[in-house]
Amino acid sequence: MENSSFQRSTPSRSSAQPLRADILENPLQTYLVGIIISMCGNVLISISLNIQKYAHVRQTQRGSQPYYTSVVWWFGLALMGVGELGNFAAYGFAPASLIAPLGCVSVIASAIISVVFLKETVRPSDIVGGTLAITGTYLLVTFAPHNASHITAHLVQYHVISWPFLLYIFIEVVAFCILLYLYKRRNMKHIVVVMLLVALLASVTVISVKAVSGMITESIKGQLQLIYPIFYVMVIIMIASCSFQIKFLNQAMKMFNATEVVPINFVFFTASAIIAGIVFYQEFEGLALLNIFMFLFGCILSFLGVFLITRNRPKIKHQDRNFIAMDTIPARRSTDKVQPEAEIQPHRSLADKLICSKAGQTDD
Repeated sequence: MENSSFQRSTPSRSSAQPLRADILENPLQTYLVGIIISMCGNVLISISLNIQKYAHVRQTQRGSQPYYTSVVWWFGLALMGVGELGNFAAYGFAPASLIAPLGCVSVIASAIISVVFLKETVRPSDIVGGTLAITGTYLLVTFAPHNASHITAHLVQYHVISWPFLLYIFIEVVAFCILLYLYKRRNMKHIVVVMLLVALLASVTVISVKAVSGMITESIKGQLQLIYPIFYVMVIIMIASCSFQIKFLNQAMKMFNATEVVPINFVFFTASAIIAGIVFYQEFEGLALLNIFMFLFGCILSFLGVFLITRNRPKIKHQDRNFIAMDTIPARRSTDKVQPEAEIQPHRSLADKLICSKAGQTDD
């Protein structure tokens, strides 16, 4: 009798298993997991960048060994790898149109860390920009599409051969070829041209990253997706597009100031990721018009916030070992005549040349 009552009061294993599966498959929980992983990954990336920046400054002040011999620099690089891995995993839980704009979290955290630990000056534009970026992030998380679709190999194959994506990829290829022709053949080294090349590659990268991350997530849940050829095709596309994207981005960093590259890259990358999510994964399907408007408004606020934070960012000044004051040279007076240089030279003295060349090496 006691056994029968115990059996009636205790849920069976078969009834408990579907309940646990329902909890794991809760779309809202999956959505929140993706947001938390992405934010943590972006914070780690900002910490790693500031650690590497600190390592550069310390090695420059010592002036003895290159930065890659510093243990601190390698620790920062390892943190960056963990952060990027978190962003990669987040694509498997949340829509790509949400994960990409959350990159502003890295800019906000980097500004805070640089002020607290690197003793950089707080500007009014930093406060206004941080407020706008935080407000935009809140709107993004609130009004973004909350659907957490299961990315399977069959779903990826279906979207690859769909006519919206085929038309989209055709327009992308044509635009990329035109921009590459202007950049390589016509020598049009404008920042918009370079960053558009990066954005077009980033769109393909986001599609492939979400496909690979989503199929790995489904495989971990128990539905093996790694046996399908489309998984390895997406892996190859992801590696190739990411490599060329990094190549053009490094070229942009060499030709232009980081305060120009960072906000433009964030705007273009976010826009391309949102468009890719809409076209390929149909993430805005069934979303209310108010949600779409508020989501785009949140993106605009994040763009303005990142622009204000990165605009005219002050640089850390280092003591230049190559500079020698004229009054410290024996038998020399500061009133001695110096042979003027030609007007085409961008510097007015040899000391200026030494200072600027040293600063260029430090920035690199």
